[in-house]
Amino acid sequence: MNIGQAARQTELPAKTIRYYEEIDLISPIRSENGYRTYSEQDIHRLTFLKRSRSLGFSIEECRLLLSLYDDKDRASSDVKAIAQSKIVEIDRKITELQSLKATLRTLVDHCHGNSKPDCPILDGLSSETMSWAVGSEGKSSCCDD
Repeated sequence: MNIGQAARQTELPAKTIRYYEEIDLISPIRSENGYRTYSEQDIHRLTFLKRSRSLGFSIEECRLLLSLYDDKDRASSDVKAIAQSKIVEIDRKITELQSLKATLRTLVDHCHGNSKPDCPILDGLSSETMSWAVGSEGKSSCCDD
């Protein structure tokens, strides 16, 4: 099948498929006229890559997973270790996102959103710390009515 058909079947952009070929994750057959021909194995690998990438695996992690997939003498513990490492990374990212959300929530909560130009959100974005955001009485240091 050609690249357009492969793209439709895998729901990957042709540009991504070309990139995966460029970095040697797939190797479609080239005809004499230079056109790529994708086999069922290529489609399977592309689908594998799409699923792996959607779970957050990097290109290099995908390369490693593909090599383990191809290795019939692999130890499943090697694959499990990679997946467990990804879970740790995802947990770290979730913690970081929760912290970002809390910081943004604090900024939003301390801005009255009125017609005055002073705004703790903008002040917070331009400040190294948020110590300015809440005064001693728990009220915003600006934007008060």
